[in-house]
Amino acid sequence: MKGFYTVLLVFSISGLMAQEIDTIPIDTKDLQIKLKHSPLPSRIGSLIYKPIELAPKVVDAEINYWNTKTSVGVNLNQAAFSDNWSGGGVNSMALSGLINYRTEYRKENLSYTSEVILNYGKVKNRGQLEKKTVDRIYWDNKAAIQLSKNWYFFGSINFESQFDAGYSYETRNGQEVRGAMLSRFMSPGYLTESIGFEYKPNPFFSTRIGTGTARQTFVLDTTIHNDKNNNFGVPIGSKMINELAFQVVMNYDKDIFKNINLKSKYMAFVPYDNFGYINHRLDIALTAKVNRYMNTAITGVGLYDRYTSSKIQGSQTLSLGLVFIFPR
Repeated sequence: MKGFYTVLLVFSISGLMAQEIDTIPIDTKDLQIKLKHSPLPSRIGSLIYKPIELAPKVVDAEINYWNTKTSVGVNLNQAAFSDNWSGGGVNSMALSGLINYRTEYRKENLSYTSEVILNYGKVKNRGQLEKKTVDRIYWDNKAAIQLSKNWYFFGSINFESQFDAGYSYETRNGQEVRGAMLSRFMSPGYLTESIGFEYKPNPFFSTRIGTGTARQTFVLDTTIHNDKNNNFGVPIGSKMINELAFQVVMNYDKDIFKNINLKSKYMAFVPYDNFGYINHRLDIALTAKVNRYMNTAITGVGLYDRYTSSKIQGSQTLSLGLVFIFPR
């Protein structure tokens, strides 16, 4: 222990001697020591601030509340067989066209939507008369005020008819002949006005509930006899009938896969004075985009209207064609 304290005493004395040596002043007069300049610049004087005027720039831009889209499609189906083709078949050609125009206006809680669908097509089989495959004129207009996040109050008016006359066909002496005329432009024609509420939880699905709906059915050609008692609900000899009803319209439009779109519309028309004559219509279109200008589509229509038939009516088409969309 004595050795330890001795060593400790020696280190303490050495430290004190070092402190005494470090504090001894040194005369640097004749040593010619040159101090380095500080790397930081030094300024002498006061800083003067001058205000700078910034001229505001006016951007010449307008907000466009309109969104417009137009689709034009042409479908051509053709089949040909040689005279000795053992598998059977008949030469045929089908051509159809579709124009779909849609414009939408949105500003704050107000919205307006207008959609026009024009669709017409014909088919010609060898040895037979040409026939219509599709024929429709549809124009829908809707204005709405947003009440809450998903609910709107709306008013709508739409028109529906066809371009060309439709006939029945029968065979006489082995030849196909045209029978009676069944329909034509504005025979029938439908004009529907509706007010009510719309539920729209997302951009691709909506449901209209038209509590106050009126529909006028027109049959301007009184020579057409769709039924022995009435023409599309219009009494024989009359040209128009008006109905008050409850209407439901459901729309679904979404890309379910990449380049594959599913679009459907369901409409139910329930007359207040005759619940037994409820009209149903379901339109479904599945479209697959092949490239920028080509697509293939399968469409189907299911219709139940007791004024025209006591059974469900249906149609289906499969097509490959060209489509042009504006703006791209």
